[in-house]
Amino acid sequence: APEVLERKAPNAPKDAPGKQDQPSARVEPPTQEMKNKPVLPGVTIEGDRGPLLAREVPGGGGPTGTGKGGGGGGGNGGGGAFHKRLGPVDLSASLTAGLRAVKKNLIAVMIFTIATNVLVLAIPVYLFQISDRVLTSRSVDTLVMLTVVIVGAVILQSIFDAIRRFILMRTAVEVAAQLGGPILSAAARASLHSNGREYQTLGDLQQLRTFLVSGTLLSLLDAPMAPLFMLAIFLIHPDLGFIVVATALLLLAITLANQRATAKPFGEANTSQTKANLHVDSMSRNSQIINALAMIPEAVWIWGKDTGNSLKWQVIAQDRNIAFASLSKGVRLLTQVIMLGWGAYLAIEGTVTGGMVIAASIIAGRALGPIEGAIEGWNQVVQSRAAFGRISALLKESPLNFERLKLPRPEGRLDVERLLFVPQGTKRVVLNGIGFGLEAGDSLAIIGNSGAGKTTLGKMLVGSVLPTSGSVRLDLMDLRNWDQRQFGESIGYLPQDVQLFPGSIKANIARMREDVDDGAIYEAAKLADVHELIASLPHGYETFVAADGAPLSGGQKQRIALARAFFGSPKLVVLDEPNSNLDTTGELALSRALQQAKEQKITMVTITQRPALLQTVDKILVLVNGTVALFGMRQDVLQALAARGMSLDGGHFGNIQVK
Repeated sequence: APEVLERKAPNAPKDAPGKQDQPSARVEPPTQEMKNKPVLPGVTIEGDRGPLLAREVPGGGGPTGTGKGGGGGGGNGGGGAFHKRLGPVDLSASLTAGLRAVKKNLIAVMIFTIATNVLVLAIPVYLFQISDRVLTSRSVDTLVMLTVVIVGAVILQSIFDAIRRFILMRTAVEVAAQLGGPILSAAARASLHSNGREYQTLGDLQQLRTFLVSGTLLSLLDAPMAPLFMLAIFLIHPDLGFIVVATALLLLAITLANQRATAKPFGEANTSQTKANLHVDSMSRNSQIINALAMIPEAVWIWGKDTGNSLKWQVIAQDRNIAFASLSKGVRLLTQVIMLGWGAYLAIEGTVTGGMVIAASIIAGRALGPIEGAIEGWNQVVQSRAAFGRISALLKESPLNFERLKLPRPEGRLDVERLLFVPQGTKRVVLNGIGFGLEAGDSLAIIGNSGAGKTTLGKMLVGSVLPTSGSVRLDLMDLRNWDQRQFGESIGYLPQDVQLFPGSIKANIARMREDVDDGAIYEAAKLADVHELIASLPHGYETFVAADGAPLSGGQKQRIALARAFFGSPKLVVLDEPNSNLDTTGELALSRALQQAKEQKITMVTITQRPALLQTVDKILVLVNGTVALFGMRQDVLQALAARGMSLDGGHFGNIQVK
């Protein structure tokens, strides 16, 4: 059982149960009766405002403890009347809208495709008329008239073909415009619980764009017109029509065989290429480590192994695809030879004319060409279908983003209730039974050994990781029920791994927003005590920061990120190891910043391994193996640690074990 630290709250009601006769501060180990009492898994914490279970519950059910802001009233940002969902924002709806736009445009494309294919018949008709009418009649007037008509038909056919290509090109742009933002949003959400491979779905969107303007799609659109050409050949002579139909069926069989033969190798190639791309992303993020530790050969070898495997399967798939494409081309050419030979025989018999035979051969090539083109471009079909499947899965699996009613600006009260976190796909309990409460303006330090769950807890306090069970409440409202934009503007967060975005220091502090006042950026920099540092840079706030943070040092990046956390006058700020890269000057500036935040009544949660920051906090929470070992006022916890031989003079906490 954890140590129970109790301290009477200054504003606690006099009739609060169990609090009237308690001393102002004491350290009391759990009694045997307390140990034998059945409790929920985890720990029971007695905090400033009474037991956790005695606090108010949002929803207007009436207070059961001494917490402030209850009853569902609006003024303090409580629950009840403000807990309202307006309607879900479904990212998959953008996929439906995109498909609707594609279908709408494809209808127009098909209209022009039909017109284009009908006009294609102009050339064989022209040859037929010249051979059987003009040459026999020797009529120049007929030749001129036919030529004028055919030239007009060819011009119209070219215009219609260009129009359908223009429509497909704009369709590709429209799809990218409609799906790009939702895909990136869904990928950002999904990447919190994965290795970030979802961002590669943007590459899948590029694959779809390429397919929409490819010749392969045009071949697929032309294929339904093949029966029209076959009908024209049947009108010339049924024997020639049956030859074309038999060839078309043979080409369809070749297409199906090609699909079955290339499906597995194309799939394996894509899987290996995805692994290689993820490794490249990892190399990009860790370029400094790779160079410093001379890991480039090993990193390239790992990438080369996956890339080589992908290329091996691509060669297998392409070899098979080329073989089937060559087979289909040979079948088509042989068909035209057979048609010319059989047509010549029919002409000798007097059934058809020479012009009819030539026209039938040209029309047959037009009927079979789209099928051959689809076989040659089958790789694009497979890749585009897989890309669409990944995009569809990402958007459909993205959780509904409910639009929330805008609440009053929070005061900063934080309640953490029975948090349990088990990472998806594992059985390892990272956090178990975490619970504590902070009033607006309180400051808390979370300490503990490496692997105790401190960083995970910090991420839960800002909503970037959701608990398996339990809740985190800001002003009594569960973080999941806050409007996401409003919540983000009301908090600040400095992660353990500090990253800045490519852009100016000004833009980074402003969280990449352009609709902010320069005064707000200055105030954030002053609050973080980083204004003098920025002023010393050659271009001040306009100094450009690269993707790797250059030209800033690690400590400078951390201090700029601290200003970003303070931007917008947040009411809750969570700092994860904020002094990990700071020198003595930086630590002094950080201490001043924390003191200023305390004066401005900002609720501060600092995760740290260094005792120097403890002097600026009101309370301390000790995590051991994912559970709360100690929680209470700073002096109480420090005395409890000292009683167990914990020395804080060495600059770190050592191995914390609280029995």
